Amino acid sequence: MMPATPRINLFDFDAGGLAEYFANRGERPYRATQIIKWVHQQGIVDLERMTNLKRDLRATLGDETEFRYPEVVTLQESTDGTLKWLLRVDNGNCIETVFIPETERGTLCVSSQVGCPLNCSFCATAKQGFSRNLSTAEIIGQVWIAARHLGQNPKSQRQITNVVMMGMGEPLLNFEAVVPAMKLMLDDNAYNLGRKRVTLSTAGLVPGIDRLREECPVSLAVSLHAPIDDLRNELVPLNKTYPLAELLAACRRYVGDNPHDQITFEYVMLAGVNDSVALAREIVRILRGIPAKMNLIPFNPIPGTDYQTSDLATINRFRDVLVKAGIVTITRKTRGDDIDAACGQLVGRVVAKAARHRRSNLSVGV
Repeated sequence: MMPATPRINLFDFDAGGLAEYFANRGERPYRATQIIKWVHQQGIVDLERMTNLKRDLRATLGDETEFRYPEVVTLQESTDGTLKWLLRVDNGNCIETVFIPETERGTLCVSSQVGCPLNCSFCATAKQGFSRNLSTAEIIGQVWIAARHLGQNPKSQRQITNVVMMGMGEPLLNFEAVVPAMKLMLDDNAYNLGRKRVTLSTAGLVPGIDRLREECPVSLAVSLHAPIDDLRNELVPLNKTYPLAELLAACRRYVGDNPHDQITFEYVMLAGVNDSVALAREIVRILRGIPAKMNLIPFNPIPGTDYQTSDLATINRFRDVLVKAGIVTITRKTRGDDIDAACGQLVGRVVAKAARHRRSNLSVGV
């Protein structure tokens, strides 16, 4: 018996991909808009409820396609209102997604990989190893699940106001799947988020930064963590491939001549490691000429590391150097740490299929 033809997952398409799918089947491209509105605005994946589609088209789609998204395993709520979903993406792998509610915004932190291959020394995700990239469906499916849970629809007050690609994984190592998902986040007929309300965070994959600028120039956040190469090599091993001079040049190219754009630099505060006033002054020097905002992140403890969190007085001294130099600097409030949902704590509670020792064989090119 011949194996059944796999169904096409319509969650994998942004507007352009879905229009092409329909065009190849002799249908008008506007069918893509209809589907996107039903799925991403209304949260409806039942074809029979999509009443503006022809009956025979609904039948064809029912035979050929499906709407497959991650399965909710658990949902935890922190004492501060932060939500964390554990989502199963296949039989052996799970990911985590976090929603952080604030007075004037609601930020959804989305994962792009199962685990992460970059092995940053202070990150729990790195400790679990790397299994695989997520598909577009598995990425945008996180937004869809969260939006449904929060009761978001076109007629209600928006609760997800911002999406950050800061969950598990390095987004630019999964460029082909991440960009269509972000285009859906931006799409007026889907989640209708402004370009500055979608942020991609990278450890510094320079070719990917340049490509993102051309194809989907959302807000960019860079995991800096050290302003000198020797120290950053230890904390962020990718720096050995793309050292600071190359990374900062890419940041300058990314903002170009646009006076309204800036790069957010993330900096985890590690006691006695990267929190000296001298290093703060070095940050001021290397960021000169780059429209920059600094997020100082108190280290969130994880098993298997000897790092400690910088005390508040040290963080404040560090911050004051940056602020005095004119760099907008915020000390990020730790949210969701009681459910391991804080920055650097996300782990998909699975055994990664690819052991960490295989990282050396992974390409970091884009």
